[in-house]
Amino acid sequence: MKAVKQQHFSGCAVACVASITNTSYKTAIKSFEKGNERAKFRGFYCKEIIAALRNHDLEYSFKYVGRKKRHNYQYGTIVILKKNKKYPVGHYLCFTGKGWMDSWINFPRLNARAGFRKRLPGKPIYAIVPKDPIVDL
Repeated sequence: MKAVKQQHFSGCAVACVASITNTSYKTAIKSFEKGNERAKFRGFYCKEIIAALRNHDLEYSFKYVGRKKRHNYQYGTIVILKKNKKYPVGHYLCFTGKGWMDSWINFPRLNARAGFRKRLPGKPIYAIVPKDPIVDL
């Protein structure tokens, strides 16, 4: 999976879908209902991300993980971080063989840059998990 830079203020979910499906951000945003509109400020809910992944023939589900101390995430899992001072609306990241793909690793700088992190930069509250294992190339 490659690092994909988000191109909208609330486009981190779109970048995660692009990374998982090995497509561009522009292709991935078309997978979302009202993608361009919602990526600007509103963002996306777990069910909307699952629907977008289904448009790429991937089956996902989501679960609450907020109280667990330890997590064993499989490749292709997307998590949303709990709102905090750094991420006032939360933030989506996806798990790859290179670590956590962060679509705006240099937030809050305006010129977004994508990259990989060894650890999550906050506490996850929901995980969007693949029903079938994904092989990370």
